[in-house]
Amino acid sequence: MSCGDPHETDCSEVLDHLYEFLDKEMPDGECTKFEEHFEECSPCLEKYGLEQAVKKLVKRCCGSDDVPVDLRSKVLGRIDLIRSGQAVPEQDVAAPDLAPPEVTADVLSAGAKEKK
Repeated sequence: MSCGDPHETDCSEVLDHLYEFLDKEMPDGECTKFEEHFEECSPCLEKYGLEQAVKKLVKRCCGSDDVPVDLRSKVLGRIDLIRSGQAVPEQDVAAPDLAPPEVTADVLSAGAKEKK
């Protein structure tokens, strides 16, 4: 997405790092660049507003749910692998106890067939 106008900070850079901006995980100088971009680029501002609304909705609807310990450790393990540059397995991160029993059985049987 781009408005077609030249900007100091390109639309693709803003959209690639939008969640870092939303989560306040970037340096102040970068945040300032993004804020200036939003002032002059209405398509990016609209995308920012939409993602911000979705984030608030998820927080409101799911913010009080506890994350299963095993799921949390799997996600953190994958993050560590990615940060260290190691190969990340292509398996699903979701904990099996979160999926309905028939889905879990299907996934497990599919995995067994692949190993044969």
